[in-house]
Amino acid sequence: MAYIKEVRQLVGHRPLILTSASGALVNEAGEALLQERADTGNWSFPGGYMEFGESFVQTLVREFKEDAGVSVAPVRLIGMFDHDFYTYPNGDRVQPINAFYLVRRLDNATTLPKPSETVRLQYFALDRPAPRFFNQQNAEQWAALQKMVARGED
Repeated sequence: MAYIKEVRQLVGHRPLILTSASGALVNEAGEALLQERADTGNWSFPGGYMEFGESFVQTLVREFKEDAGVSVAPVRLIGMFDHDFYTYPNGDRVQPINAFYLVRRLDNATTLPKPSETVRLQYFALDRPAPRFFNQQNAEQWAALQKMVARGED
């Protein structure tokens, strides 16, 4: 987040295009892990913005560990999502370009997520999404995950 803070000091609340990566971890019961975000109180897939010099996969792995306390590896790219716009509560406007992956857990170790990022974690059945998603992009990712699982591609 240091990179984005530096950029924000230069441009203020002007709209930015930001790249990010997130992932869907599906358990044995067919439920997807979501995080309740500390900044907005809404639900989203674990993930976040790239730091300068990172790849999408490096961002995915780092952010999943920070947001969910879990080590993951990508299984496959579910899709790229690029047509959403969001204004944060502080007035920062963004167009997030997100690489959304199906991920697998690497081990059973779990650490506490960053409290500045995550209020709580919860698995949701794919036929019952979270009560309020962070943005339209998350709702579209949920739908893409549902379609992928329905086709047996997970």
